[in-house]
Amino acid sequence: MDYYQNGYQQNPAPQNHGAFGWDDEIEKEDAFVLLPDGDYWFRIKKVDKGHYDGGAKISACPKAIVEFEITCPDAQTVTLTENFLLHQKMEWKLSQFFASIGMKAKGEKLKMNWSPAIIGKTGICKVVVNTYTKDGSEHQNNRIDMLYPSYDQPNLPPPVQAQPTYSQPVYDQSHGYGQHAQGYQQSYQQPPQGYGQPQGGWNGGGR
Repeated sequence: MDYYQNGYQQNPAPQNHGAFGWDDEIEKEDAFVLLPDGDYWFRIKKVDKGHYDGGAKISACPKAIVEFEITCPDAQTVTLTENFLLHQKMEWKLSQFFASIGMKAKGEKLKMNWSPAIIGKTGICKVVVNTYTKDGSEHQNNRIDMLYPSYDQPNLPPPVQAQPTYSQPVYDQSHGYGQHAQGYQQSYQQPPQGYGQPQGGWNGGGR
């Protein structure tokens, strides 16, 4: 059940959706999945509107909180969350995002659209392993290092199936890592609809 701030909302699932019975069997575990560095297909899973309070380098501004469902070659999926600050200093990252989902043409202006209309759009991103320190201990997780424009994508076969999604800490370029994004499960047919296909709006197509 996905809800969106500022009036963004999808139809909620029935209240008993996913509920176990007292005698049901269980198997799956909440295992943390660390992806190796590489290029992966993504699907936009969720978008929220928030606010950045400002810091030493960037002043207060709105921010978009976007959840990316990353699909691995073995059909496993992981959710990574990125914060996009609506600030002139981060304009390059905003352009990169909309170009990756086929909504911004190279060298042209674009009126940003952060509505639920972008949910389900796909693209290819570069994922890297990030090492950080928390509570005196060293940890590793993934973050999205680059979003490839739809008109200049690497040659990557589309995924064939999606499995349970696991959550990783939210990456914020200004603050580092914060709260965890919520995991969810979803199944697709083979191949999932939308991968490697035009996204609607402008799309130059991949190589």
